Amino acid sequence: MADGSANLDKASEDQICIGVLALQGAFREHIAHFRKLPGVTATEVKKKEDLKDLDGLVIPGGESTTMALIAERWGLIPELRSWAKGGRPIWGTCAGLIFLADRASGQKEGGQALLGGLDCKVQRNFFGAQINSFESQLPVPKQLQPFEHGPAKYRAMFIRAPAIMEAGPSVEILSEYRLSAEEQAVTEGRECVAVAVRSKQLLATSFHPELTEELRWHETFVDMVRRHQQGDKPGVNGRSPSSASLNSMSSQRSQSDGLRPADMPVYGTRDRL
Repeated sequence: MADGSANLDKASEDQICIGVLALQGAFREHIAHFRKLPGVTATEVKKKEDLKDLDGLVIPGGESTTMALIAERWGLIPELRSWAKGGRPIWGTCAGLIFLADRASGQKEGGQALLGGLDCKVQRNFFGAQINSFESQLPVPKQLQPFEHGPAKYRAMFIRAPAIMEAGPSVEILSEYRLSAEEQAVTEGRECVAVAVRSKQLLATSFHPELTEELRWHETFVDMVRRHQQGDKPGVNGRSPSSASLNSMSSQRSQSDGLRPADMPVYGTRDRL
């Protein structure tokens, strides 16, 4: 009996709760993915009281300006900023990446409220409008290798997606998108942009893993949450590459890595540039 009771206590301790900001955007898809993972519950966050007792928080994709306006109207911005600065795990996807960034360009007139905490500069709608949305196959970063029960590349869906143009030394770059020759021509020769980063307890992706069957990014965030509970500090092997080093890193890779396959559009066959 004593052993059985101990096992129940251990199972209860291992259970974690992930909250997903549910103001607008793809929050239901995130919740569905998390609920596929053992020992994880997921719930909607619509008011500041919903943040209580969460182990991790996801800020999903959507229309970033609309989400910011709703969050301000409902008095959530101070609470979300507290989460961002309190050292607790947060994952931002697409619009959520913009929320977490310390700096952003391409914003609408008057800008929008940023939570901050992620030492990077993002460019809003870097990949174009809704009709320019696309998919790509990107190499699985080594940080996802513990959860490698799938192919060596993952499906990345970009929908009016931002890109990370600059990253500070505390930011670890997990995935990059290699620009085509046409894209390089309008970005002053830049060869690649970062599309997934991690810094301490913050994870951010330009793309939407929740809109695919890919679970490894959700598993990675759950692992971050569990490590945070155990008091482990996220490891960064050496100095993280800044935006200045992105081109040199990319030049060492195959020219085909990260390029969008012509037969994988989300909206029609129109080229982005």
